[in-house]
Amino acid sequence: MNNGDLKETDVLALAQEIIAGRRLGRTDDLHFLVECDLEDLCLGADRLREHFTGDKVDLCSIINGRSGRCPEDCKYCAQSAHNHTDCEVYDFLPEEKILEACRMNEREGVDRFSIVTAGKVLSGEEFEKAIYAYEHMRNECDIELCASFGFVTKEQLVRLKEAGVTSYHHNIETSRRNFPNICTTHTFDMKLRTLKMVKEVGLYACSGGIIGMGETWEDRIDMALSLAEVGVDSIPINALMPIPGTPLEHLERITEPEIRRTIAIFKYINPASDVRLAAGRALLENDGEKAFRGGASATITGNMLTTAACATIRSDRQMLKDLGRTVKEIPDCGNEA
Repeated sequence: MNNGDLKETDVLALAQEIIAGRRLGRTDDLHFLVECDLEDLCLGADRLREHFTGDKVDLCSIINGRSGRCPEDCKYCAQSAHNHTDCEVYDFLPEEKILEACRMNEREGVDRFSIVTAGKVLSGEEFEKAIYAYEHMRNECDIELCASFGFVTKEQLVRLKEAGVTSYHHNIETSRRNFPNICTTHTFDMKLRTLKMVKEVGLYACSGGIIGMGETWEDRIDMALSLAEVGVDSIPINALMPIPGTPLEHLERITEPEIRRTIAIFKYINPASDVRLAAGRALLENDGEKAFRGGASATITGNMLTTAACATIRSDRQMLKDLGRTVKEIPDCGNEA
């Protein structure tokens, strides 16, 4: 197949070409991915998943380490001070609460645990508290550690790595074209610069975005290409759940076929990366079973600080095992759902 000459019937052959080494880029006419048969596209994406990332599903869980009062004006976000929501507001959590959540996720067989904070950046005393918490988690828990603290410096990334952090999360959210429609207090290029620093210091880079914010299919493809150009390792795909009090509160929820097609397209463009189900899994039947058959190889699990987290992790593990996928082994599996 030549650039610009891809047809609907070619999606499975294209998957084989990608397995053989081909990579899609901006010189390719990729609109056929939007129009081709969804089931064929998902079948091809699943073949890519099987070849590049195998049957192991990467499970990650997060804790909201600092909530609310964010100065950025992201239109989707409940934690933005520009929006009028009833989100919880608190400063950086005590180390004991973070360690407790980390230990619980370790016991439940989660691969990766992350502290996520609201705000443009985590700095000063709160950043030092985070470093201290990561050092303790590294020494006391057998789990990969991730951080999501906004626009950190390269020096901060190095310190996080030294404290035991192995991955850094920083979503680009949408396409370059659409970004100013979603946020005006920082830029798309600032996002890309942060991700490039993450790669430079040798951390696993996790970056994706949110679909269903009024963007076009061209925007989604452009976002996937931008992530491929940076070389991110994990791509969380969030489906917008419109939040009352935000500028996007009246948008219609995205459909399951749209979510599945997006996941498959991202896998075609980023075949070696984990495509990770994130927010909006409630919009998918059986928590995304079809998405896991169509390119997804990772997911966020648990319910952050709620007591239902254990049940959610266990149901995810069981669903994935029923699909024939593998998850991290835990010493006592007898308590799984």
